[in-house]
Amino acid sequence: MEKVADNAVSILVVEDDPLITDLLRMGLGHEGFRVITARDGENALELLRRQQVSVVILDLMLPGMSGEEICKRIRAESNIPILVLTARDQVESKISLLKLGADDYLVKPFDFGELLARVQALLRRSGNSAESKILTFLDIEMRIDTREVFRHGQPIEMSTKEFDLLRFFLSNQRRVLSKESILNQVWGYDFMGDNNIVEVYVGHLRKKLGEPSPIQTIRGAGYSLRAPG
Repeated sequence: MEKVADNAVSILVVEDDPLITDLLRMGLGHEGFRVITARDGENALELLRRQQVSVVILDLMLPGMSGEEICKRIRAESNIPILVLTARDQVESKISLLKLGADDYLVKPFDFGELLARVQALLRRSGNSAESKILTFLDIEMRIDTREVFRHGQPIEMSTKEFDLLRFFLSNQRRVLSKESILNQVWGYDFMGDNNIVEVYVGHLRKKLGEPSPIQTIRGAGYSLRAPG
């Protein structure tokens, strides 16, 4: 079981399917989030009144109170970001969800990497991200507000995507990041370009950061920001 930090961002998962609940609890827990779960609307609303939560992941098909009603009642009391899980793929359904107060939606079955990218985007937009304004790793320093990067105290010029890619690595130090998760987080889940772009930009980063490179290739799995050697 992943150890969750005391200051971890809390996410409320409102879902009655135990398989999906377990998937989200384990996956989000592995990413460092504290996961709170509820099986129905009444329980979810009560938890929101008693606990500090930064994002709600809400299934529409729930016993008792409907997901639509839960969404309306949450929005009447709070501006907390809501990500809706729905089996519906019609444009009308999506528009109605946004009108009810949902901030984003994801159609089942979903990819966990895409869900994680959307949750992180909601946190950034709401200002609830736990990310520091200065990220460091060994002799690398990134200043988020001014978009500056230094190594050995020397500034490094970076393009927007190079900066975003390094920021993703620095926010997930020592974790193995798949190409798919990098693509979803840095380029967006709707990116339609060549997947090789990840390899290209990792190469750019390695060249700009210089030797020894802290970005290691994990064969068959992806990349990881780790101490060289």
